[in-house]
Amino acid sequence: MLTRSKFLQLVACGLGSIALTACGSQKSDDAKPAADAKKDDDAAKADAAPVAVRAAALKGPTAMGLVKFMSEVDDGNLKDEDYSFQIVASADEVAPLISKSEVDIAAVPANLASVLYNKTSGAVRVIAINTLGVLYICELGDTVHTVADLKGKTIYSAGKGATPEYALEYVLKANGLDPETDVTIEWKSEHSECVAALTQDATAIAMLPQPFVTTAQAKNDQIRVALDLNKEWAAASEAEGKDGNLITGVAIVRSEFADEHPEALSTFLEHYQESVEFVNANTDDAAALVGKYDIVPEAVAKKALPACNITFVSGDDMKVQLGGYLEELADQNAQAVGGKLPGDDFYYIA
Repeated sequence: MLTRSKFLQLVACGLGSIALTACGSQKSDDAKPAADAKKDDDAAKADAAPVAVRAAALKGPTAMGLVKFMSEVDDGNLKDEDYSFQIVASADEVAPLISKSEVDIAAVPANLASVLYNKTSGAVRVIAINTLGVLYICELGDTVHTVADLKGKTIYSAGKGATPEYALEYVLKANGLDPETDVTIEWKSEHSECVAALTQDATAIAMLPQPFVTTAQAKNDQIRVALDLNKEWAAASEAEGKDGNLITGVAIVRSEFADEHPEALSTFLEHYQESVEFVNANTDDAAALVGKYDIVPEAVAKKALPACNITFVSGDDMKVQLGGYLEELADQNAQAVGGKLPGDDFYYIA
């Protein structure tokens, strides 16, 4: 027989079970939207179209640093974004591509980055230093061992209005030579013209960047590297109580792209750094890729890569090093950096 106390006990237990069930159901219902939201978010990311990242580089050390990155994209190993690359022959071709928004990221001479920033009212930012000094003074004879030995010489060079001109002037002046009166500088439109002048005139001097030095030596093994302008720049900077380096190239990004796609830009930089590290650590494999992309022949790349000073410096270190370099250029000629030093927003620091 069901007593009153037993009945009440069963009712209490039943209500307890109902309450527990209700609580459990509530907990489950609360967790479900969160889980669904995460799934939806993950699905959205997976379904989102990759960002088109269009990059350009000059046919030289800056492009060499990208070859592993380019190869990984071409082999289908990097699909996080939609990457495309083009290699051009001169800086004159790169500036319009950036200005017209036909590329998003470009490797350019360091001073050109500042010029473009000023010319476009901040429409570009620098994201990395990719090449240090690659300039070398070469001769057929054995007459130049110090900068002072250049006095009275004729120097053939390409790159007027860009890094070669400013680097040479800085080094000459730091060593007491007047670029206007103590030397004769013959400006050529292409490095190949400098090599030709060097081989035709046994007393001439040529300022060449890598890998053109190696290319020239392959044609004439009597060509000697007399001075490394990177070392000469560093020595001159040290004499002034500074710690500066000759910076040849940087990578820039359109400011609009950086603002709209910071994650894609961050991923690009990660791949770029990995590519540079691979190139510097694996000369033979990197040289094969350089040859594959027709930057320079593989044999030339194999000899030239160790002297190309390919690097990757970003963030605060980039700002300090590049800022000091641009300041040196501005002291020589404000127009070298576009009339004035760029503002802090020029330096992209993620």
